Amino acid sequence: MGIVTTSMTFLPVLERIAEEIERTPGRGAPAGYIPALAARDPRRFGMAVAELDGTVYGVGDWREPFSAQSITKVFTLALVLAREGNVLWEHVGREPSGNPFNSLVQLEYEDGIPRNPFINAGALVVTDRLHTRTGDAAGELLALLRTESGNHGLDFDLEIAASEDAHGNRNAALAHFMASYGNIDNPVPVLLDQYFRQCSVAASCADLASATSFLARHGLRADGTRLLSRSEAKQVNAVMLTCGTYDAAGDFAYRVGLPGKSGVGGGIIAVVPGRCTLCVWSPGLDEHGNSVAGVAALDRFTTLTGLSVF
Repeated sequence: MGIVTTSMTFLPVLERIAEEIERTPGRGAPAGYIPALAARDPRRFGMAVAELDGTVYGVGDWREPFSAQSITKVFTLALVLAREGNVLWEHVGREPSGNPFNSLVQLEYEDGIPRNPFINAGALVVTDRLHTRTGDAAGELLALLRTESGNHGLDFDLEIAASEDAHGNRNAALAHFMASYGNIDNPVPVLLDQYFRQCSVAASCADLASATSFLARHGLRADGTRLLSRSEAKQVNAVMLTCGTYDAAGDFAYRVGLPGKSGVGGGIIAVVPGRCTLCVWSPGLDEHGNSVAGVAALDRFTTLTGLSVF
């Protein structure tokens, strides 16, 4: 199949991918360390594409809400960049970590500066800075997602947030450790409440594909106003490509060739700059915390369409 060039011609590609995924035997296992996620069926699968004109379509469970988890880190990063620009990068790096997403190892010998905004330590710093500037980081995130997705019913899943809070000792340790280096402004309990609510947002593939479109439009929101400069949108996409899938980012770039961000709820968003955005969901994860079927589906999408950043 050649490169897709007309609107809605992605749909046959999505249908073909869904059929292939349905025949795939191994799907990984849901995130077991968050009890509210552990019960999800790893055979569930949905995939959506959002065109730049707002057209959205998909296959499978593409309208089924799921826990966005770390996908939300992309949007908090955009909100902070929009407010403070390059000042942010004094507090968090832009390099792949090479370690698990909740690792404490690098923080000590890098003086409390997380390696990138998408590992948990880095995301905590970003949420902390957004909360300092807005007084309600989770609320700002939810408002952005509602507006850009067009779904004003999006909300937090308080059961998921409570579940993460009850099992959040590692995140608390990360936050306290960074606070000891002066890299956290807000009281750690306040920050953790904001962070757990942020990660608990329930949204569908359709919602998240639409909400991500500003990154394919080089920083322009759905209403045509600018959230990020073209340069800042490039920065977010670049960090997604190199750091968006934890310590499997190299393999994801090799297989998929698009900026992407995964979450342990089983979702992955991806950006084709200047063209479209995608979201795929399937709860079964690999050992790195990425959706097995989701990565496979995006791999097939770029192979069948010829669309990638390379």
